[in-house]
Amino acid sequence: MKEALYRFCEAYILARLQRIRNNIDEVNNSLNSETKSSAGDKHETGRAMLQLEREKLGQQLLEAEKTAILLRKVSASKQSNTVILGSLVKTTNANYYIAISAGKYESGTATYFCISANTPIGKLLMGKSAGATFQFNGKAHKILEVN
Repeated sequence: MKEALYRFCEAYILARLQRIRNNIDEVNNSLNSETKSSAGDKHETGRAMLQLEREKLGQQLLEAEKTAILLRKVSASKQSNTVILGSLVKTTNANYYIAISAGKYESGTATYFCISANTPIGKLLMGKSAGATFQFNGKAHKILEVN
């Protein structure tokens, strides 16, 4: 299961990187094709907005690349009795894969949430082992299993 969850996270981050790169290419093409018109102020405003969009996309790309680097540090085969990066954690309320925030993965009847160790629930889970309890969103959770 951990292998499938890892591949799901990998596909998620690769798709995100590609989407951001495509958006950057579109903005760059718009900037390069923008011609000076008689409405100079309107032209300059349009260029400034495109440059701001390019900067925003650049930040998103940087964050996505950091996430990809973090994912490469995850080992799908490493076993631990305590929650670490790459752990599969089953609790009384949900199942979690500690890697990157990639959303919900469904396999048959089981649902897993791919989360980062830096998310609020990820921070609560890190370092705990089976049998530990914690509070999240006003609910008591118990860790049933750590793989």
